[in-house]
Order: sequence, then C-alpha cells, then structure tokens
Amino acid sequence: MGKIHQAHTSLTCGLGNMLTGLLYVWPSYTIVHFTKTDTEYLNAPMTEIESSLVGSLPSLGAMAGTVLVGWLMSIFGRQKTGLILAFPMLASWLMIDLTRSSMVILIARFLSGVSGGGFLVHSPIFISEVAEPSIRGTLASAPMTFYCIGILVSYLMGWFLTYRYIIWGNLVCCIVYAALMITVTESPVYLLRQNREEEARLAISHYLGGSVNSKAVLEEFSRLKEQVVPAVELVAKDPDQSEKQKLNSEINDVEQQTKDKMSPMKMLFVSPASRRAFTTVFLILSLQVMMGMIAVQVYAKDIFTHAAPNLSSHFCSVMFASTLLLGSLINGLLLDKFGRKIPLISSSIATGVCLVGLGFFIQTSIAPAWVTALMILFFCFSFMSGAGSVPYVMLAEMFTSEVQSVASMILMEWVWLLNFLLVGVFPFMIKFLGVHGAFYSFALFALFDCLVAIFVVPETKGLTIDQIQKVLLYRPLK
Repeated sequence: MGKIHQAHTSLTCGLGNMLTGLLYVWPSYTIVHFTKTDTEYLNAPMTEIESSLVGSLPSLGAMAGTVLVGWLMSIFGRQKTGLILAFPMLASWLMIDLTRSSMVILIARFLSGVSGGGFLVHSPIFISEVAEPSIRGTLASAPMTFYCIGILVSYLMGWFLTYRYIIWGNLVCCIVYAALMITVTESPVYLLRQNREEEARLAISHYLGGSVNSKAVLEEFSRLKEQVVPAVELVAKDPDQSEKQKLNSEINDVEQQTKDKMSPMKMLFVSPASRRAFTTVFLILSLQVMMGMIAVQVYAKDIFTHAAPNLSSHFCSVMFASTLLLGSLINGLLLDKFGRKIPLISSSIATGVCLVGLGFFIQTSIAPAWVTALMILFFCFSFMSGAGSVPYVMLAEMFTSEVQSVASMILMEWVWLLNFLLVGVFPFMIKFLGVHGAFYSFALFALFDCLVAIFVVPETKGLTIDQIQKVLLYRPLK
C-alpha cells in the first residue's frame, strides 16, 4: 500500500503540471482568433506585441509564483500549498471567459503563470520527500509526463472544441486537481520541521505502508529527523593521509560555521555538495530550455504550417503532443533501470541530430512535407526521452531537504526567465533567421548538453539522498 500512496501523491502533483501544459499550449490555436480584424472574442484585435505576450507572459508570472511557492510551503505545508496554487489558475480562466478586453486576458495569462511556476517547484519537492529510492526516478518523472498529457489534451481541445468549451474544460481540470489534492497526506519532512512528530510518524506509516511502531517506520523517522537537523558536512578533499592535519583544521572551520545557524540560502552556497548539485542542475536545466522545445510547443501550429503546409496543422500538433507523451513515458519507465546519464547523453545526441536535420529539410525543401513533419516528431521523442525529463528528476533528488526549496526556487526562476525570453524572441528569430536558422541555433545547445552530461552529471540511480551527497562531495568535476 505504501507505494500506492506514493504514486497517488505523485500523480496528484503531476496533475498540477498538466494544468501548466494546458496553459502553455492554449495560444497555439487561439492567437489566430485574437488577431483577426473581425475577431468575435475581443473588442479590438490584438497587436503583434500583445499576441506575443499571450504566449510569453505566463513565464513571467511563473517567476513570481516560483518565489511565492517556497514561502507558502514553509508556512502551510506541501498539501495546502498545492490547494492554494489551484486558485490563481482557476481565476485566470474565469477572467478569460468573462472578458472581451485584451488587457484583461494578458493579466489573466500572467496570473495563470503564477500557478504554473508554483506547480513546477511544488511537485518535485513534494515527490522527493515521499518517494522511496527504488521508484524515485519513475515517480519524479510523473510531473513531466502529466505536462505532456496537458499539451496533448489542449491540442485535442483546440482541434475539436469551440473557444468557450476549451475554457470550461480548463476550469474543470482545475477543480479536479483541487479535489484530488484534498485527499493527499502531508509530507513527513514538513511535519517534522513543525515539530509535529506524531503526525510525521503517521505520515511515514502512510507512505511506507507499515504500522506506526514498525521497525521500517521508526528507522525512516530517525533518518528524516537527522536530515532535518543535519550533521556537519565535510569540505570536499582528496583523502590523502599527508593532508590530514589540514583537513582537520578545515573541518573545525566548517563545524564553527554550522554552529552559526545558517540560512538555507547560505547553506546552499557554503556546502560543497550543494554547490556542485546546484551547478549541475543549473547547466542541464538551462540547456534543456535552450534546445527550443518550449517555443515549439507554443508555436507548434505555425511551425507545422511552415514545415508541412500540405498537412493538417491540428493533426500534426496532436501527433506532436502524442510523441512528447510517449517519450516522457518511456523515460519514466527506464530511468530506474538505466540511470540518469545514459538517457541524458543519448537523448541530447539524438535531439541535436534531429534539429540539424529539421533545419536542413526546411531550408532546402529537399524532402516531402511529411518527412519534415516526421522529423519534428522524432525531435519531440528524442527530447522527452531524456534531455527534457532528466533535469527535473535531478532537481528533485540532488538536494538535501534543508536547501531543496531555495535551490528549486532559484533554478526555476532562471528557467522561467529563459522561457519568457525564448518564447518572446522566437517569432523574431523566425522572422530574421528563418525557421531553419532557429533550429540550427537550438542544435548547438543540444551538443553542449551532451558534453555536460558526459563530463559533469553524476549517476544517482537508486542512491539515497545521503549517498548522493557523498558522490557530489568527493567526485571531482572532469
């Protein structure tokens, strides 16, 4: 039963990411209605800048949500924060449903981004605190899988439903998420931080599937309690006996620092293992964004129109989302078997090859339209089978509980800023570089991601958080 409860929490958190997928894809098939001179949904058609902001403003709102969610989780806990995050998203769709003003729609898009950014920080933290190492990779990939489900559902709604029914469908999904979050049990890590030890033991019992007084529950309780009040972390050194005296002196310095109650922010950058984890995740998250998938998601319909004008753009978009979902599912199934490095390396290579191929086919028109469309689908599958999913799994598992919230907040702030800039600039990249030039640019970042995966990323498959910290502490960067 314990693994069922862990899966229940992970899937519920993942549903929040599904709402984010729904949110981001909506402009792909809606912008055309807002920019028409005879638009029936607005008082006046949107300008070029306004239509660009419809796609990019959620990323800006997500930056605010990323800062807010850490504070909310520290005060209200993981379960209540999940509920709170549903309300800005719900309010934004209500605003869009009731307005004919471009400005109100832009405000609503910003507001929905607050929830979207919160979900992407909230999910990995909550899941990492309840998932056991043997299935952590699979459960930690659930948010990205549900994000892809959201993309697929949104494209299907855009194909078959009218404007109003699409909005109402999003409202229903928000309500379902909130209802499921009510049934989730609070994280034992949060309960221990609040000195609610009896409730923490009950939560551990719930997620492990044993009685409150069982050996497994008591051992996990002791482990988490030590984690909440961490032991001194040693400075990374080559364990050479000749430097023992110097090492002991440095240990004493670290012990003195630990006595001063360090804030999570200070601990993140003072601790050698946390610094290395931050650097690693920062690199792979940044490169993941710069491979261009978020821009392709938002403008998929237009890209397919350029790349494969003879094919139905709605059909191509649905196939695009289905391929994303398939890649994410395969990644989730294989992460706990093949680890993190192999999927990340192979995915980056395949993604780079697909991007170069796409640029060449679009530039030369040497291949039929269906070949170009198929190459876009290969790109989606390659990306989600590793490069698009592994960074978020590593975000969930590489940090100790003391610094997890602040590290996630900073990293996701950066991701959302990159998303905002990339989505906003992408239409102009197409205008000045062409679609093929944009794809060539993204391919360079796929190459960099492969190099980082080979030389920087450690293997964390099946390791506990303490073992991961030791790997980070003593493994030199090549």
